[in-house]
Amino acid sequence: MAMTGVLRPGHAQLRVLDMEESVKFYTEVMGLLEVGRDDQGRVYFKCWDERDHHSVVLRQADRAGIDFFGFKVLNKDVLNKYERDLKEYGVKTERIPAGDLLETGERVRFQIPTGHTIELYAEKKDVGNGMSYTNPEAWVPNIPGIAPIRMDHALLYGGDIDGAHDLFSKVFGFSLVERIKLEDGKTDLAIWLTCSTKAHDVALVRHSEDNKLHHLSFRLESWEQVLRAADLMSMHRVSIDAGPTRHGVTRGTTIYFFDPSGNRLETFCGGYDFYPDMQPITWTWEEVGAGVFYHDRKLNERFLTVVT
Repeated sequence: MAMTGVLRPGHAQLRVLDMEESVKFYTEVMGLLEVGRDDQGRVYFKCWDERDHHSVVLRQADRAGIDFFGFKVLNKDVLNKYERDLKEYGVKTERIPAGDLLETGERVRFQIPTGHTIELYAEKKDVGNGMSYTNPEAWVPNIPGIAPIRMDHALLYGGDIDGAHDLFSKVFGFSLVERIKLEDGKTDLAIWLTCSTKAHDVALVRHSEDNKLHHLSFRLESWEQVLRAADLMSMHRVSIDAGPTRHGVTRGTTIYFFDPSGNRLETFCGGYDFYPDMQPITWTWEEVGAGVFYHDRKLNERFLTVVT
């Protein structure tokens, strides 16, 4: 049973500038598995240890960024309940029919106060992870590239993060895990929210423009795999923004880097377990550098300003 009716982040649709170049990057460098293409020209991928059909969808466009970020919920009853709850909260919803995304059931789509499009869904085809459900091996051999185990979370930039926080907590029961305060000591610059026992499932940063993507994150199993990912990025001449390093916030280890279209991605490992009875951690403005990049204890300009 989930900590709330929301199980986990389930998928993200990213805009890319060159589909052929992007598919090569996401398969050969990232090590994602291509699982399908639809009549709109979108390409679908999954991480090797994910059971559901896909977690990343690429759509060719004239600008990079994110179209929507989706969460899987427990079942259809929960999906229907959340749709009612959203309407009662005052949020307009839209039902997207089953099959609009490959192997995916009906989705409930809505917009949060930061301008981002969020989706909920209950059904997606179980395609397995390449191993048997009976007496499986430990892992799937010969996966190319970085080969993350799952799409983990997203960091979204927009104006009204207070409104987004209120919606996620009151409608879906998300918990506040950590926050960074602005210079006034009262206003949140950034918040990390979870629907599970992970350190975060979505994070938001206050920004002058709405509906911006800072990064989409992929989970690795160890610090050694984070270092291996850095080696592979260097071999493929991938543009690295920051890392390998550790966050103060969540205590996770990280590398930030860019796909060929300029979408920032992250490989992430670790982070502590969180439970709803735990008190949120607060970082003050004076220590924001250590909160984000614990080793350097300072931020770089590109990390703060480049979004898609």
